[in-house]
Amino acid sequence: MKVGTKITPDAWPPLEGGASFPLKHRAYRALFQIVWLALARWTPPFLNPWRCLILKAFGARIGKAAMVYSSARIWYPAHLNMGHRATLGPRVNCYNIAPIHLGAYAVISQDAELVTGSHDVDNPAHSLTAAPIVIGPSCWVAAGAFVGPGVVMEAFSVLGARSVCFSACRRGGIYVGNPASLLRERKGFAAQD
Repeated sequence: MKVGTKITPDAWPPLEGGASFPLKHRAYRALFQIVWLALARWTPPFLNPWRCLILKAFGARIGKAAMVYSSARIWYPAHLNMGHRATLGPRVNCYNIAPIHLGAYAVISQDAELVTGSHDVDNPAHSLTAAPIVIGPSCWVAAGAFVGPGVVMEAFSVLGARSVCFSACRRGGIYVGNPASLLRERKGFAAQD
């Protein structure tokens, strides 16, 4: 799939009764939530390798020394790809209907929201839409920030605390506000031509 391409969950057509996902998909998510609650949610920080092992068992691709805090909420582990030493901080909401990719050393700080799904407001039924999120190497999504569907953050970019991002962040840029806009370039990480 090409990065930034909007996708719809065609593999998950609406079912009779209004369900958005087939029973098999919902059962997978329910099983993961039960396992996470029973075996990972309560674990102290030093048991990070155990949490990563559970995520891998459910199809996540987790790089060496990646960190996933026990309070992080992951909607669909098979759509999570974390690079070397990437971090999902405390209480991060990883609502990954579509894939989320975190590059090496990317940091998602506490209470941040990574949301790949939305609804088509032009459709009277408000059908589900989704687009992947790509957070490049050495990016930082600060505390309480929101990253929407289809966002690509290029390497070394920063999204400030409580900022809301629905568009691309260029390499080495610091973005703040709602909607997020470029504040300045990080010193030593500016875009390279």
